Amino acid sequence: MGILAVDLFITLDGVYQAPGGPEEDPSGGFEYGGWQAPYLDDESGARIGAGIDRLDALLLGRRTYEIFADYWPKHVDTSIGAKFEAVPKFVASRTLTDPAWSGTTVVTDVAAEVPAIKDRFEEVHVIGSGALAGSLLDADLVDRLNLYVYPIAFGRGKRLFDGGLPAAFRLTEPPVGFPGGAVGLFYERAGVPVTGLQMGPE
Repeated sequence: MGILAVDLFITLDGVYQAPGGPEEDPSGGFEYGGWQAPYLDDESGARIGAGIDRLDALLLGRRTYEIFADYWPKHVDTSIGAKFEAVPKFVASRTLTDPAWSGTTVVTDVAAEVPAIKDRFEEVHVIGSGALAGSLLDADLVDRLNLYVYPIAFGRGKRLFDGGLPAAFRLTEPPVGFPGGAVGLFYERAGVPVTGLQMGPE
């Protein structure tokens, strides 16, 4: 079985909503869309790009899929656009029946269907798609978390860990700081949380 990695941009208080632009996801009255842009730099871009180079399948939530499907087929002359065009794509949706982006398969039941997708590929990546990431975490299907944490907090917005299955993770490498102020944190699944009450005597 391959691995499923979630690549997500989040704030210090765990908000993943609308990093890319004001119109990306204004639901709930969220007014801060586009918050990632002031912190972008070549080093973090290269690291994100390296992760994309490794994937051999792409799994997206419906909203992110529609953004990607509108943008990336027009940019197949770039390395990322060419990669996304070439690999199989999966979109989690209970209502989409005729995806426009070539090479796309609709996933209607994440918990039931994603294990078979992991069996078929070496490295499946979820990019953005915070709601889908939460569902995958709840189903214990996430093997790696690649979090890019930005030095900003809103106190409101959609958060990655908002209920769901308790889980522990371990760092796969030291955190990476980027010139723009973001930090890359790269984790793998490490069973269930261990609290102080569960620890034995010293």
